[in-house]
Amino acid sequence: MSYPEITSSEFSTKYEIKRGVKDSIPVMIGFLTFGLLFGSQAVRKGLTFLEVPFMTGSNYAGGSEFAAINVWTNPPAILLILGITLLINCRHILMGATLAPWIMKYPKRKVFYWLFLMSDETWAISLSDTQKRRNFSPTYYITVGWLLYLTWVISTFMGAYLGNKIGDLTKFGFDMAFPAVFLVILRSMWKSHRMSIPWIVSLLVSVISYVLIPGGWYVPLGTLAGAVTAWFIVRSL
Repeated sequence: MSYPEITSSEFSTKYEIKRGVKDSIPVMIGFLTFGLLFGSQAVRKGLTFLEVPFMTGSNYAGGSEFAAINVWTNPPAILLILGITLLINCRHILMGATLAPWIMKYPKRKVFYWLFLMSDETWAISLSDTQKRRNFSPTYYITVGWLLYLTWVISTFMGAYLGNKIGDLTKFGFDMAFPAVFLVILRSMWKSHRMSIPWIVSLLVSVISYVLIPGGWYVPLGTLAGAVTAWFIVRSL
């Protein structure tokens, strides 16, 4: 019996997909929990179960989506929501900049497609892998990106569809899934005490703003403070 010959490129692609799946599974589990939480919260705020996956699929930025839902009113405060979303998602500028040295050699049409899939977790997993292997793997990145994207959209849809049936998931601790996953990823990216200063500044400003300023402004203020601090640190290097 003869077997089809497997080329080195095919083996490499299959290997990169396998690595991407393996590294994505733990984060996918976390995505499932806070995706269900987000969907159930969103329908309680007045969104329909079809509007929820449209929101999460088109915006695909869990942090800004949670922040927007937390301050959602009827009618919604459009300027506040836009401001929060813009400031929180500005971190993608810094995230994209860290990947730029590795992806600039590829065609722009591919790069734009990859950047659409760039969530915090996709970026962190891929950047960590790239730095360890000293090489950017498009197949690995796309595998991680699509798995996390689909998990997020599907889980938020499930949370919205089940809605009142599953009740308030915060009583089961589901609201800790998002910060828990992100803290684990941040720990894996720890470089030095100096580079942790933006995290600390962002945390302090967020806490102070939460106590002193009503509404959801603690989110964009903390984000902005961390970004500005990071900018000054990078300039001083």
